[in-house]
Amino acid sequence: MGEFNILLLPGDGIGPEVTESATQVLDSVAAKFGHSFHYESDLVGGSAIDAYGVPLLDSTINTAKKSDAVLFGSVGGPKWDDAEIRPEAAIIGLRKSLGLFANIRPVRVAPGMEDASPVKNDRVRNTDMIIIRELTGGLYYGKPKRRWTNKAGRMAVDSMVYSEREVDRIIRVAFELARGRKKKVTSVDKANVLQVGRMWREIANEIALDYPDVELEHQLADSCAMLLVTKPSDFDVLVTSNMFGDILSDEAAILTASLGMLPSASLAGLPSIGSLGTRKVRGLYEPIHGTAPDIAGSGKANPIGEIVSAAFMLRYSFGMELEAKAIEQSVEGVLAEGLRTADIAGSNESWVTTSEMTAAIVAGVKSI
Repeated sequence: MGEFNILLLPGDGIGPEVTESATQVLDSVAAKFGHSFHYESDLVGGSAIDAYGVPLLDSTINTAKKSDAVLFGSVGGPKWDDAEIRPEAAIIGLRKSLGLFANIRPVRVAPGMEDASPVKNDRVRNTDMIIIRELTGGLYYGKPKRRWTNKAGRMAVDSMVYSEREVDRIIRVAFELARGRKKKVTSVDKANVLQVGRMWREIANEIALDYPDVELEHQLADSCAMLLVTKPSDFDVLVTSNMFGDILSDEAAILTASLGMLPSASLAGLPSIGSLGTRKVRGLYEPIHGTAPDIAGSGKANPIGEIVSAAFMLRYSFGMELEAKAIEQSVEGVLAEGLRTADIAGSNESWVTTSEMTAAIVAGVKSI
C-alpha cells in the first residue's frame, strides 16, 4: 500500500490527451494494488505562455520539488515560434531545477511489431536497448552562448562544457543499468576531434575498472548513427552526451515505427535495477514525441509512450516493480492482439483511437 503525490504537466498539443490516458492507467493500477495516487496539475510550455507570459512559473518548480514525481506531456508548437522565451524552456528549466541529469530512453521492438518498422525485419528483430543521455551539461548549457554581429556578418557561439563529475555520474548510471541487463555498455563520443570526447572516453575507461562484469566498448557518434539502423540488436546500454543523445535517441526511435511508442525517464540519481525497489530517485517522466498539433483532439494520438513513462515512474520513483510490469505487459498484450493507433497502423489496417487504446490497456492491467 502506498500514497503518492504526482504533479501532472500536460503541456501543449496532444500532451493533455496522452497525460489523461496515463492517469486512467495509473488509476487502474491503484485500484488493483491498493495504492493512492493524488494528482495536481499545472500549465507549462505554450499554455503557460498564454496564461502567465512565461513557459514555467517558479511556483510550478516548487510544486515539482514537493511532489513524489512529475508526469510531463509535451510542449511547443508553431503558435509560439516567435515567443521571446520558447515553450521548450519549460522542460529545460525543470531538468536543471530538479537536478535531473540522466535521461533513460528504452528502444525495444515488441514481438509482432517488426512489420511496422521502416527498417527491415531481420535488422530490428530482437532490438532491446537503453539510451542514456546526459541532460544538464554539454552544448545545450555551456557558456559562452551568444550571438553578435561584426564586420564579417552574423556570428554565433555555443560551448560544449563538461566536468569530470558530470561525466562520471552519467557513465555510472549506464554501468548500473547494464548489470541488470546484458552487461554491455557502449560509450559514444567524438574523441577523434573533440577534447570533451577524449576526456569522456578516459573517464569511461577508468569507471569500467569498477565493473569487471560489464563489457565496455567505444563508438564515435557518426559510426554509432550508422550501426543503430544496420545492427540495432547489437546494443544493450548506450551512454552519451546531451546533444549526441538527443540526436541518436530520436534516430533509434524510428526502429519502433513511431515516436509515440517511446517513453523516457529523467532521473536525479542512480536507479535500482539489479535490486529493484531498494533505491527510489526523483524523476520526471515523459514520452519522447512532440506536441503534434496537427492531430490534437482528433483521437489519433498514440498514448503508449506516456503510459509506459508512467510505468517507469512507478519503477524508479515509487519502487513498484510489479505494478510497472503490469502496465508493460498490458501494453505488449494489446499490441500482440493487433490493436494499432493511426501512427503504427499499416496502410490497409484499421486503427483505434487514443481513448480506445487506453481502455484496452486499462482492461489489460485489470486482468493481470
